[in-house]
Amino acid sequence: MHQQRCLSGSAASSSSSRPSGSGAVRPAAAAAAAAAAAGKGPARALCRPRRRRPLSRPPRAVDQQPPPEAATTATAAADALRRSINKTAATFAPRQSGAAKPNPAYRGSWLYAVFEAQAWLAVLAGGLLSFNVLLPTDGPSIPRLMGMWSVWVFTVPSLRARECTPKEKDALNVLFLLLPLVNVTLPLAWRSFAAVFTADVLALAAVYAWKGAWGEVYGLGGERMDVIPGSVAAAAAAEEQQEADE
Repeated sequence: MHQQRCLSGSAASSSSSRPSGSGAVRPAAAAAAAAAAAGKGPARALCRPRRRRPLSRPPRAVDQQPPPEAATTATAAADALRRSINKTAATFAPRQSGAAKPNPAYRGSWLYAVFEAQAWLAVLAGGLLSFNVLLPTDGPSIPRLMGMWSVWVFTVPSLRARECTPKEKDALNVLFLLLPLVNVTLPLAWRSFAAVFTADVLALAAVYAWKGAWGEVYGLGGERMDVIPGSVAAAAAAEEQQEADE
């Protein structure tokens, strides 16, 4: 219907624009002109298209961000947990020398190399003992038990006795409290010296990677930190003093 109106209007306008002396008008054009004059008013030269309703757009998803109070509470809880771990580890674990007496086992010294070698040789010896390769026995034995605990008894104290970077110190504090829990709870489900030792080594690697100590100390996956003798010890002593004051 709408198309017929458009055609009739255009035909009427074309017929009216011709001069009277040009000849007879075509029957279709005459019929269209008669229909327009019958009561439908003047023919329209152009037909405006109907406006379509705009499609309803789905509401945009608003990013739900936690309120600032929740973020502040989570940050405060993380800081409190870190301070509690550092304080507990500083109380029971062997600590390095303070600011008044710099640690002689600084990076580049022979004592630093001794502690470093002792730590990783303990991992090697513990693996041989726990896997029953060194001093093999038919059943549970003291050597295999010492091999299972070698990471916590020898490796972590040796690494912590030398001058540590801040990230490495945080990692060793976490390991000093985490490894005993692993060694006590894992045998309840899996009674294997080798499995517990493997879990300790994996925990050591994971915590070092989490704290970023691999890159800071050994340059693995990050930039190595050049430690100035006594600087880390002074920073650690200042941090412990601040925690004690709080």
